[in-house]
Amino acid sequence: MTEKIGKVSVVIPMYNSEATIVRTLNSIMEQTFIEYIEEIIIVNDGSEDNSSRIVKEYRRDHLNLPIILIDKENSGVSAARNTGMRISKGKWIALLDSDDEWLPHKLEIQINTLLKNPEIDFLGGDIDNKGLKILWRQINGLYKAKISDVCLKMFPQTSVAIFKRVIFEQIGGYDENQKYAEDGNYFLKICANYNYYHLPLQLVSFGGGKPQFGYSGLSGNLEKMYEGNIKNIKELKNDNYISVNFYVFLRFFYYAKYIRRILITKIHRRSYRHDDLKQVQE
Repeated sequence: MTEKIGKVSVVIPMYNSEATIVRTLNSIMEQTFIEYIEEIIIVNDGSEDNSSRIVKEYRRDHLNLPIILIDKENSGVSAARNTGMRISKGKWIALLDSDDEWLPHKLEIQINTLLKNPEIDFLGGDIDNKGLKILWRQINGLYKAKISDVCLKMFPQTSVAIFKRVIFEQIGGYDENQKYAEDGNYFLKICANYNYYHLPLQLVSFGGGKPQFGYSGLSGNLEKMYEGNIKNIKELKNDNYISVNFYVFLRFFYYAKYIRRILITKIHRRSYRHDDLKQVQE
């Protein structure tokens, strides 16, 4: 059936991922629809640990996996993703972060959905079993998202996204100058111009169970994430994708979310410190 839909290029940006990259690659190897994978492009973004060596060893031990490793100087996750997408050959691009893991039926579920719904250009899914809720609306079943939906509730998480490579050819890739909320910036552009769908099923194990924001890495800087989100909606307003009134509403809405996340993060961190102290005492 691969000729009916085409194959998938998996793009993985990698930075100092020696502790997680093997689990990430194992999750690809365990896919029930692995025959749909054209290539696995790993862009090593100037890692200072043993990530590159580990991938080379993994590739040597798993010759059945079409792994392409690109070593480059550190220039950020957006540039790394763009590098991978630029050389990709598959009809579809699937993004995967180097500390996430696909569930075994991830590709099978998404490809079957694409086969049944050829109008789809972009398809997401969930990272947990809570489903998708946009404000008070619970989304049940395959859903075509509007740009207002994605403004109100950013979805999907990066490692669930699969989309036609022609999107990259037509609108380009990530803004390499944006370090925060860069996924939102790119996904909003896609939603504004293509058929953007979501399937509310868990397809990915995200970041080893960490909270989705406020824990570590770039998403740990809540203020910068907030500023990145404001940049995104300003661009939407300037390009007439959203109205001025909706933009003003989003400014208040995002600020309220920012304050809420600060409070939630304090609770999470207090809980982690308590658990760490308990383990030491035990």
